[in-house]
Amino acid sequence: MRRREFITLIGGAAIGWPRVAYTQQLAAPVIGFIDPRTPEVVASRLRGFRQGLKDSGYIEGENVAIVYRWAEDQIDRLPALAVDLVRRPVAVIVASGPLSSFAAKAATTKIPIVFLVGNDPVQLGLTTSLSRPSGNMTGINIFNSELVAKRLELLRDLVPGAARIAVLVNPADAALTEPQSKEVTNAARAMGLHIQIHNANTSAEINAAFQAIGRERPDAVLVTSTPFLNGRQVQLAQLAAFHRVPAISALRDYAEAGGLISYGSNIVDAYRQAGIYVGRILGGAKLAELPVVQSDKFELVINVETARMLGLTVPTSLLGRADVIID
Repeated sequence: MRRREFITLIGGAAIGWPRVAYTQQLAAPVIGFIDPRTPEVVASRLRGFRQGLKDSGYIEGENVAIVYRWAEDQIDRLPALAVDLVRRPVAVIVASGPLSSFAAKAATTKIPIVFLVGNDPVQLGLTTSLSRPSGNMTGINIFNSELVAKRLELLRDLVPGAARIAVLVNPADAALTEPQSKEVTNAARAMGLHIQIHNANTSAEINAAFQAIGRERPDAVLVTSTPFLNGRQVQLAQLAAFHRVPAISALRDYAEAGGLISYGSNIVDAYRQAGIYVGRILGGAKLAELPVVQSDKFELVINVETARMLGLTVPTSLLGRADVIID
């Protein structure tokens, strides 16, 4: 029962409000949300998720509750966090990234799971079909991992004569990192570029990677896309600026934080889509009727101010293709 309908129904029966409202609160479905990061770095994505819920008729704190479980970059905690959500129990689980999705899948075969992943979920083994998901999982394929080669092309367009590219990867998230590393290696070979891989699994290791990059002076840096690295956009932008090296990321957050350029899916919209799917599941939709949504909104964001600071002139052709220009 919706809140507006509820108020109309009780009319002037104010004396019964506290008891009825309490009963309604107890009856509200509970969503479990599991993420390998901290809540601060997911704030904008959560706004998108809540908007999707609202679009489906659900508002957190009114007719639905959300239980959050954050691994705080300690990915070994994810299995226990997923089990905790199942034991509560919750009506549906939202899992951000492959590692959260694997943890949720291992914890339950009955509770519906809505995943958000950057790689093909069929290749990851989360479902056997995109059009008609199997088991208890469906979700959103954000497509950021598949765009690695495109980002390499954009770097080459923006930094004429670039020959050596540093690639920052997160080895702890092998499900995302390995295919991206393979794709960037193949693309670099086809473009005649030399790449150097730098590993980072903690904030300190990101600092160390950029210290090495500062010594080696590559022509540009490509940051691959994993939940951990996606949550470090401000740090990455600051380090790239400090070492005066052009760098590209998948996320708009990077360019907005002072990074040079980003190209990738609209992450906030992907989370909004996840919220819509959760709302449909709460409304009784079967998972097999909810095909995996493949992101089709891609954003090219260029920070012209940062380009000037780096002594780069952004080609007019590239500016014409940009969705957002920061100046």
